[in-house]
Amino acid sequence: MVGKILDGLDKILSFFEEWTLFLSVFVALISLFVNVFLRYVFNYTLAWSEELVREVIIYTTLIGCSAAVKARSMIKIDASVQLMPKLKVPLTFFSNFVTLVFSLIVLYFGWKMALLQVQTEQKTIILQIPLVYIFSILPLMGGMMFIRTIQVLYQDISDLRGESGKKTAS
Repeated sequence: MVGKILDGLDKILSFFEEWTLFLSVFVALISLFVNVFLRYVFNYTLAWSEELVREVIIYTTLIGCSAAVKARSMIKIDASVQLMPKLKVPLTFFSNFVTLVFSLIVLYFGWKMALLQVQTEQKTIILQIPLVYIFSILPLMGGMMFIRTIQVLYQDISDLRGESGKKTAS
C-alpha cells in the first residue's frame, strides 16, 4: 500500500521535475543565445535576459535538489564507509534523517519567506516578477525533498528486509 503511494508520487514528481527543468533551462538558453547574438552582431544587449537566466539558475538548483535525492547523488563524505563497511547502513540512515530535517527546515522557513514577500509585494528589477514566485520555490523544494527522502528510506528498508530474508533463508 505504502509502496504504491510512493510509486505514484514518484511518477508525479519525476514528471514535474523533468519537464519544468527542461523547459526553464531551454527558455534560458534561448534567451541567452539571442542576447549573445544581439550583442555581437548588433552591439545591443537585452537586460532582461541576464535576469531571467539568474532566476532560472535559482529554480534549477533548488528543484534539482529533489532530483538529486532521488538519484542518491547528494554530496556525501564516504571515507568512513570505505574504511569500515559495516557503518554503511547506519550512516546512510543518519544521512537520510539529516536530509529529512533539512527539508523540513527549508519548508518552514521558505514558507515564512514567501509570506513575507506577499506582504511586501517586492518584484524583480527588470522583469517585474513578484518575488513571492521565486521564494515559493523554497517550500516547494522542501516538500519535494521530504517526499523523495521518504521514498529513499522506504526503498532502503525494503532492501534491508529483502537482504535479511535472504540471509536467514540460506
